[in-house]
Amino acid sequence: MTEKSFEDLPVGDTHLREDRINGEDVYGGIFLNMKRDQVRLPDGKTALREYLIHPGAVAVVAILNDGRILLERQYRYPIAKACIEIPAGKLEAGEDHLLCAQRELEEETGYTAKKWSYIRRIHPVISYSTEFIDIYLAENLVPGKSRLDAEEFLDVFAAPLDQLLGWIESGEITDVKTTISAYWLDRYRRGLTQARALS
Repeated sequence: MTEKSFEDLPVGDTHLREDRINGEDVYGGIFLNMKRDQVRLPDGKTALREYLIHPGAVAVVAILNDGRILLERQYRYPIAKACIEIPAGKLEAGEDHLLCAQRELEEETGYTAKKWSYIRRIHPVISYSTEFIDIYLAENLVPGKSRLDAEEFLDVFAAPLDQLLGWIESGEITDVKTTISAYWLDRYRRGLTQARALS
């Protein structure tokens, strides 16, 4: 059997949509809220959907003048592991996304950047969360002093792209924003993709 091509699919997504009938708040936390909705499926039947409302976040691919990528090692309680990641943080209510990226980079690493570009938006857990992450490229970095939050503990270091890709390939790095950003950066350096300059 030969599978269809994308071009063979119906135009639009109305035949796939799930429509909300009603819903309830299951849990309200510090910044995550859990919802449970009853939805009508495309075949007319109903089902339940549970999902998290997340305020959104930003992440930063910060490139030092020597070409290395600025990274952090931070303990992530849900998976009980210290993880290697690019700098990132959640958006405050109504916060400009670029300003959030600039704030997070400086607070967590002490660095500011003279050149900023927008890479893309990702949805890391589309099956059960509204979370999105806007990823930015920061270049022409200027060192400074970090200002970590009271409950924030992390190591800041730098690594070349090849080492970062090696950690991803070996499974040492499993963080989705860091994985996507590293593969994007590899393509960017080979001239296969671009970022949208902001400053």
